[in-house]
Amino acid sequence: MYLKQKNNMQYFTQEYLDFFKDLSNNNNKEWFHDNKKRYENNVKKPFLNFVIALIEEVSKIDNDINQDAKKCISRINRDIRFSKDKTPYNLHLNAHITKGDPKNNPFPIIAIRFGGFEAGIMSGHFMPSKERLISIRNQIKDNTKTFSKLYSDKRFVESFGKIEGEANKRIPVEFQETFETEPLIANKQFYYMSEQKPDFITKNDLMSTIMKHWEFAKPLNEFITKAIKP
Repeated sequence: MYLKQKNNMQYFTQEYLDFFKDLSNNNNKEWFHDNKKRYENNVKKPFLNFVIALIEEVSKIDNDINQDAKKCISRINRDIRFSKDKTPYNLHLNAHITKGDPKNNPFPIIAIRFGGFEAGIMSGHFMPSKERLISIRNQIKDNTKTFSKLYSDKRFVESFGKIEGEANKRIPVEFQETFETEPLIANKQFYYMSEQKPDFITKNDLMSTIMKHWEFAKPLNEFITKAIKP
């Protein structure tokens, strides 16, 4: 169980949020270049420092995670190759604290999204491979009551609400009987989100808030991880 730190601290200031708000009105390379130092000092460095601190906190309980903070952080540059929206920059930064490669179908741990207009704490398995999906479904089929108990837990519901994800309209025959009592077995994704007001990142209890969410997601994450571990 995670114990709340005695000395909470502020990791982000209003300048972090203001940068993204200004970027939304000036989402072009020229403006970003002119405000590069502002981005480095008020956004990139504080976010990296927070992710390093978050990894340290999670490692106190689960040391089998990726320790490279830079690999856990997504780039601010958008992938516009197949998008109609050609604006070059995201209006947030993401980080995925996980076991394995954060960018290659990782095991579920905790993820964060901090931006000027949105903020959230996320967990679960967003895009399992075909093989992993079969394993997760078998785990649900063999442990339906346990699965239901985990996502119905009061602390999980208060933190995340419910399991999200796209679902197959048709599922394999071997899972159809389970589907009658547990429709979530049709899911192709198993993730959960806690949406927050953007300014929650400027609060002194930011770390303890995220760690509580991680703690309440942990049993369900372990259920999924048990299914997909070789």
